[in-house]
Amino acid sequence: MRCYLHAFLLCMIFTFFSLLYVCNQLASTLEEGDDWSLREQGTLDRSAHDSGHPLRKRPGLAGLRDREGLDRCKSGSVSYWNPYWRLPADVCGVNCLLESPLRVKSGSAVTEHSDGRSHLAVVACGPRLEETLTMLKSAVLLSKKPLHFYIFAEDELHDSFRNALDAWPRTVQTKFNFTIYPITFPKENAKEWKKLFKPCASQRLFLPLILKEVDSLLYVDTDILFLRPVEDIWALLSQFNSSQLAAMAPEHEEPRIGWYNRFARHPYYGKTGINSGVMLMNMTRLREKSFKNDMTTVALQWKEILMPLLQKYKLNITWGDQDLLNIIFHHNPESLYVFPCQWNYRPDHCIYGSNCQQAEHEGVFILHGNRGVYHDNKQPAFRAVYEAIQKHPFGESMETSLLFPLEASLQTTTNSYCGRASHLFTKKLKQSIASVQQDTTLRR
Repeated sequence: MRCYLHAFLLCMIFTFFSLLYVCNQLASTLEEGDDWSLREQGTLDRSAHDSGHPLRKRPGLAGLRDREGLDRCKSGSVSYWNPYWRLPADVCGVNCLLESPLRVKSGSAVTEHSDGRSHLAVVACGPRLEETLTMLKSAVLLSKKPLHFYIFAEDELHDSFRNALDAWPRTVQTKFNFTIYPITFPKENAKEWKKLFKPCASQRLFLPLILKEVDSLLYVDTDILFLRPVEDIWALLSQFNSSQLAAMAPEHEEPRIGWYNRFARHPYYGKTGINSGVMLMNMTRLREKSFKNDMTTVALQWKEILMPLLQKYKLNITWGDQDLLNIIFHHNPESLYVFPCQWNYRPDHCIYGSNCQQAEHEGVFILHGNRGVYHDNKQPAFRAVYEAIQKHPFGESMETSLLFPLEASLQTTTNSYCGRASHLFTKKLKQSIASVQQDTTLRR
C-alpha cells in the first residue's frame, strides 16, 4: 500500500511540473507569434546625467530600471498572463502564470520607488511633431521639478523626436527624461481603434495596459500648453479620495452651449460630459477597478471593458475615445475627480463670451487649442500664445523674450471674444515665469 502511495505522489509531482512546462511553452509561443506584441527597437530613455543610449524598449518605469541591470522576469514585475492584452516577448512565461511574491501592494497602489518626477504622456500621429514639441517645451520651461515624457508616436516620427529633444541645451535636458513608444493597439480591430475620431487618439485608452509599472500619469493632447508648472496639476493626485482614479475637466460649464446634453446618443458623465484632452490618472487603481457597465451585470476591469464598449457604441459616438470615457464614468461617477475648467481651457470657454468662472478669478492654467486654432486665424489669441512659446529661445529671459512679446501680440486680438479674455492667458503665466526666474536666481 505504501508503494502505491509513493507512486501516486510521484505521478502527481510529475504531472504538476509537466503542466508548468506546457503552460510556459504555450505562453512563449503566443508571445513570439503575436504581432500585437510591442516591436523590439531602440528607444531613448535618458536620465539627467547620461548622454542617452539606445535601450531595448520597456514599458514605463521598467525602462528606467533596466539601466540598473534588473531583469523584468526576475524582478517579478508581471503577475499574470492576460490573453486580451499581449505582453512583450521579453516577459517570461511561468512568472506570468504565478503571482509574484516580489509584487508588494499597499491599499490600492503598487509600491514603487518614487523618483520625484511628474510623468507626462502624449500621443502624436501625422503632422503633430512641432505642436507636440511646443507642448513639451512649455512643460519644461515652467516646471521646477523633473519630468518624464512618454511619447507615443508613429514610427516615422521617432527619429525626429529624438533629434529635436537632443538638440535642446544640456541645461534644459537635465530637467527631463523621455521614452519613445510605437503606436500599438490590440490585434482585434486594430485598424478600427486607430481610425476612431482622430488618428491614434484612442491610444490613450490603452496606456494603463502598456505602461504596467507606472503608478500615475498625466495624459495630454498635443495641442496643450502649460501656463503653470506640471507639478501643480500632478499635486491633484493627492486630493483623490479612496474611490477616485482619474481626473478631467467638464466639457462645458454652461449647459445651454453644451454638446453632450444637446446631441449625445449615448450616456455621458454629469450634466455636460467631460473632456479628455487633459487626463490625470492613478493607473494602479484604474487597472484594479471593476467597472459597472450597461453591457453585463458583472463588473469588468479596464482590460475587459474597452473592446465590448467599442462594439456596442461605435455607431453612436462622435468624439471617439472621449465618448467611451464618458460612458464609463457615467456608470462609475464615484471614480472621477473633476477639476475646474482653467486646467483645460478651450476656445469653447470664450468664443460665446467667457464661461469659465474659475479662470475669471485665477487665470488660465492649461491652454487647450483644439479645433486647430494654433494654426489658423480663427482664434488669434490662442495662436499668439502658441507662437510665443514656440519662438522663445532657450536660455533667454522668459520675461523679455516670451511674456512681453506675448502681451503685445494679445493686444491686437481684442476684436474677438477670446481676445477680450486674453488677459486670463497671462495672469498665471506671469506668476509662473516670476517663480521660475526667482528659483533660478536662488540656485545661482
